[in-house]
Amino acid sequence: MPFALLVLGGGGNASAWPAWIGQLGAGVAFLLVGAGIHTVQTAGLALATDLTAEESQPKVVGLMYVMLLAGTMVSAVVFGQLLADFSPGRLVKVIQGAALSTLVLNLIALWKQETRRPPRGAAPKLHRSFRDSWSDFIEHGHAVRRLVAIGLGTMAFGMQDVLLEPYGGEVLRMSVGSTTSLTATLAFGGLLGFGWASGVLSRGADPFRMAAGGALVGIPAFLAVMAAAPLGSVMLFAVGVLGIGLGGGIFSHGTLTATMNSAPKEQAGLALGAWGAVQATAAGVAVALGGVMRDVISAFAGQGIFGPTLAQPATGYAFVYGIELVLLVATVVAMSALIGSARHETDPRFNQEFKRSSP
Repeated sequence: MPFALLVLGGGGNASAWPAWIGQLGAGVAFLLVGAGIHTVQTAGLALATDLTAEESQPKVVGLMYVMLLAGTMVSAVVFGQLLADFSPGRLVKVIQGAALSTLVLNLIALWKQETRRPPRGAAPKLHRSFRDSWSDFIEHGHAVRRLVAIGLGTMAFGMQDVLLEPYGGEVLRMSVGSTTSLTATLAFGGLLGFGWASGVLSRGADPFRMAAGGALVGIPAFLAVMAAAPLGSVMLFAVGVLGIGLGGGIFSHGTLTATMNSAPKEQAGLALGAWGAVQATAAGVAVALGGVMRDVISAFAGQGIFGPTLAQPATGYAFVYGIELVLLVATVVAMSALIGSARHETDPRFNQEFKRSSP
């Protein structure tokens, strides 16, 4: 990754390499990072489901997400300090040091968490094909409806991912330092959402109701972000960003807790893998679509196609935020239809029915 970035930057000896080498190297590097993240995430969540009592799972989910956000914020500060005196060699050291730290931390976290060998004399497990396992999974517990709702909500909260900072700089004339603080504001809102959701869910609240509540919180948050431009209010924009983080945190906690609670013991890994795959795919598509739509609508607005009133930079951003509002409303509707299903799925009669239908 660092060498690909240096080739893309074109500085020093890296300028002797063609640009496509850097593009290919960066693409492969980020593909491997994404594959590694979601492999560890899926296996780690499945392991946590196996090791944690059902009544404690909301607290475990909250703890894992808090550590994720804390690690993101701390590492951002550390990277900024280490790269303040930038040089190509220092970039290589920092990224490779991060890779080594990731390997060491994962080894420490997973060391002896589960047995490596089955007990002596135990019968070998029969492994079913993925197709059979997936067929059973989607036929039980409103799995398809749940995954669709998760995808809608993830897209609703994800389109703004690369737009908030340029929106603050281009439309509200915020400084570079001020727009950078938006990431911390968003993460702080997420921490508040995770913490509050952990407490409520640990007392037995419906996780789908919680997820729907997170989407409802996101609606006024996006309205505040949209209203910040015509009002010229940086404070209203900051409040909206905080609300987006809060709603996104509540939604993510609710959907993951619902997935962990509804996953049959034999299919915890499959259920959590499906959750991670849908979330990652929806987030990636949302970020790409958000950026493309903002550029296209802004270009049309700049040409006066929408009239002189909308011929301003805020038009493209407002269009994307409006799409996110529609997706949030759709998410609330989809989640509302699932409220109460989590209790049905964890009912012993449901589990017995699943076991009878599985070979």
